[in-house]
Amino acid sequence: MALMQRLKQLDLWLSRLYPGQPFSLAPASADASFRRYFRATFADGRTLIVMDAPPQHEDCRPFIHVAELFGEAGVQVPKVLAQDIEQGFLLLSDLGSTTYLAALDDASADRLYREANEALVKIQLASRPGMLPDYDEALLMREMRLFPEWYVGKHLGVTLTSAQQEVLEQAFALLNRNVLAQGRVYVHRDYHSRNLMVCDNNPGILDFQDAVYGAITYDLVSLLKDAYIRWDEERVLDWAVRYWEKARKASLPVPADFGAFYRDFEWMGAQRHLKVLGIFARLYHRDGKEGYLKDMPLVMEYLRKACDRYRQLGPLLKLLDELENRQAQTGLTF
Repeated sequence: MALMQRLKQLDLWLSRLYPGQPFSLAPASADASFRRYFRATFADGRTLIVMDAPPQHEDCRPFIHVAELFGEAGVQVPKVLAQDIEQGFLLLSDLGSTTYLAALDDASADRLYREANEALVKIQLASRPGMLPDYDEALLMREMRLFPEWYVGKHLGVTLTSAQQEVLEQAFALLNRNVLAQGRVYVHRDYHSRNLMVCDNNPGILDFQDAVYGAITYDLVSLLKDAYIRWDEERVLDWAVRYWEKARKASLPVPADFGAFYRDFEWMGAQRHLKVLGIFARLYHRDGKEGYLKDMPLVMEYLRKACDRYRQLGPLLKLLDELENRQAQTGLTF
């Protein structure tokens, strides 16, 4: 009932913005939050996107702010055409309906990832401190703690021993030290194939309202170690090298040695993938969104491979092994 009421309010708001111009509304996309998106199609064929962000759950203002910052950086983001903050409605330009995820294949991947890398460098070059919330130690820790709470506790049904908890805390501290020592730039936080659109000026960039100021490798991890699509590690390495070369040429704060950069990339990935496993478990167990269960194995594979490559992350890999054994005994699957 509440959803129908919101739809009526949204329809009325748009009708007042475009009096005498009939339109139809259809779902455009939904994300993992309370936000919903609708495509308004007018009689002359024009289309616009309406964001429905219930104000008791969501705040439209960060979206507006980041759209301005990223737009000034020269990348393609939706233009905010009208807003009603009190009701939680935004009217946006339409970047189309073809996501990177839908368009990516062996033939298109090199071009699409090159364009995504170029846009990422533009965003990072525009970075200024104080414009976005800091991706600080407290936020990094809050994210990683989703793993023991939701993935281990709720999804696997396991209570960690004190020794296992200590291993996890040491891993968190180790990852945090690396992440916080990296160069700092604007961070989209979900720069991946579902939030990048194929359009006139690739990529169209969506879902950036949670952007922060933090580690330079984060968005590259989101892009190249994507939870929703798998690529050979050799190809990922090639794309990472190409990004690093562009970043160095642009004087972005990346290490001069690619090996050091790639270690930062991998360790940032470990932080992100611990968080993502926790988020996917929460989306399933709390929100009933079971579609994310099928994406867990790839995320766990990313995490395990990174831990296996670095001696300092060995204790975390051992803990993952213990959890997998426990999981096998209880009959759960990722």
